[in-house]
Amino acid sequence: MLPSPHRWAALAVLAAAVLLLAIDNTVLALAVPALTADLSPTAEQVLWIGDVYSLALAGLLVLMGNLADRFGRKRVLLLGAATFGAVSLLAAFAGSPGQLIAARLALGVAGATLMPSTLSLIRNLFPDDTERARAIAIWSTAFGAGSAIGPLTGGFLLEHFWWGSVFLINVPVMIVVLVSGWLLLPESRDPQPGRFDVLSAALSMAAIVPLVFAIKHVAGHGADAVTAGCVLAGVTAGWLFVRRQRRLDQPMLDVRLFRSPAFSGAVAANVIAIFALTGLLFFFSQYLQLARGLTPLRAGLAELPATVASIAVVALIGVAVTRLGRGRAIAFGLATAAAGLTLVAAAARGPYLWMGFALVPIGLGIGLAMTLTGDAIVSAAPPRKAGSVSAITEAANELGVVLGIAVLGSLVSFVYRGTVMIPSGLSAEDTAAVRDSLGPALQVLGPQSPAADAARAAFIAGMQVTSLVAAALTFAAALLAWRLIPSRPQQAPSPSPARP
Repeated sequence: MLPSPHRWAALAVLAAAVLLLAIDNTVLALAVPALTADLSPTAEQVLWIGDVYSLALAGLLVLMGNLADRFGRKRVLLLGAATFGAVSLLAAFAGSPGQLIAARLALGVAGATLMPSTLSLIRNLFPDDTERARAIAIWSTAFGAGSAIGPLTGGFLLEHFWWGSVFLINVPVMIVVLVSGWLLLPESRDPQPGRFDVLSAALSMAAIVPLVFAIKHVAGHGADAVTAGCVLAGVTAGWLFVRRQRRLDQPMLDVRLFRSPAFSGAVAANVIAIFALTGLLFFFSQYLQLARGLTPLRAGLAELPATVASIAVVALIGVAVTRLGRGRAIAFGLATAAAGLTLVAAAARGPYLWMGFALVPIGLGIGLAMTLTGDAIVSAAPPRKAGSVSAITEAANELGVVLGIAVLGSLVSFVYRGTVMIPSGLSAEDTAAVRDSLGPALQVLGPQSPAADAARAAFIAGMQVTSLVAAALTFAAALLAWRLIPSRPQQAPSPSPARP
């Protein structure tokens, strides 16, 4: 085991990697209006630009976690960092929506090699329960810090450069991760990986990707034969995958972990927490810029209350777990976030001050729930299988991201299209643009016209409905965590706000 100072320095490298991935997601949401004006994507293409990254990531996480256990977590992490930096250049200079979607797909493949390796290396770097919980809290904090830095950095770049510049920030950060990771990270792998199971790898992807695609398809086109076919294919592949894992002596994924209500409850709570937060961030940046007329930089500043609150959670985790126990602390966090989402719906048409107050409980609640569910999931497996179980955590995260953008983003569009008033005298092309989404509508109608105000009102109505739906689902997750995750008060670590 590495000496303590070296372990914390290695943790800083891993935190930097996830920090960048969080920045990449929040920067993209902020850049949607700018790239919409430049590339003229349809509303469905905008959803794909946001979703395809997580679609690839979710589909490959189990496979990449298994490969990290097999070939070395450090090696897989560094390979992913190099690929992520290189593909970021392609995304920055994409000349069409199709090229940007393809680049985001490649970024998802590269990101899938990064995410399981970071958590699995933490699992092996910190065998002590107290230190590991503190390390995971810092790892989770990196997501919050990335969410805070992303809008500010992206806002500055978008006010001075073209939208592609938001992807260029990935390159220097990944160079730092490569160099410092090579020097500081220890190599670890499963000493008895067994035979690589190609069929299990294929089934894991075949189970996740069609189901996520079905959600996207029904949101954009309604339920049809394509939706039914995708659901049938995904469910069948998932059943075959689980059946095969139960029969293998050394499965790719130990599905027996899901027999534990605490483990299953932690995974479900994690999915819904990320679902609510990602869906909010995806349409909230558009709300601030298009409906409220803020510049990208001011929009980034306006999102700070939620992200700063999520960072502050690292100082509160120990108190929450000690006094409430893990399950009740997770439930408390999710219920707090649900209250914040309800306040967002109420404050959408009022002064920003009330909206800023509403964002604070969202950041606190989601940050608390994410950290504790992540620790619960990672602690459930032996260190030699850290990559595989870390993939479950990351798959839950990315499934939440995909569902948040697909379901909540599509719900905003659905309500907008159902309530927007189309002025008379518009051509068929302009009518379609106004009905498609708010960005094209403002270009057609003119930002200062009464018709544009009506379009903004329709978008805000969609945001209010979506926030209430997200609040209801988050509160349901709180009840689930309360019932399933053990809440025996325990002596929990109290992570210091100071980070290495």
